[in-house]
Amino acid sequence: MPFNLTYGTEALIPAEIGVPSVRTLLTIENEKELRLNLDLFKERRELASIKERKYIRQLQKYYNSRVNICKFKVGDYVFWRNEASNAEPGKLAPTWEGPYKIHAVLDKGSYKLEKN
Repeated sequence: MPFNLTYGTEALIPAEIGVPSVRTLLTIENEKELRLNLDLFKERRELASIKERKYIRQLQKYYNSRVNICKFKVGDYVFWRNEASNAEPGKLAPTWEGPYKIHAVLDKGSYKLEKN
């Protein structure tokens, strides 16, 4: 049984190979099926790749539908989350610090802040 699970075919002893029996005839059919599976392997791989891309697109659509993009302008006031700056660690430490005034807008959602 483990041989069958590992290799996909039944194990045969050399004496069984030369003698035609029901078991050896089934093994020959099994080899034909295995060769057919190998021929269809590229097609199965392509189908799996298509399904994977479709799944990734669905995840992106789901995620992007729930993202709220927040853009700030120069002169807006914002708070800085303390976890980001690792300022006073502890259970009773304040969660936010600030307010900070946005001094300049940099690349990719980055901002230069100045303390009031």
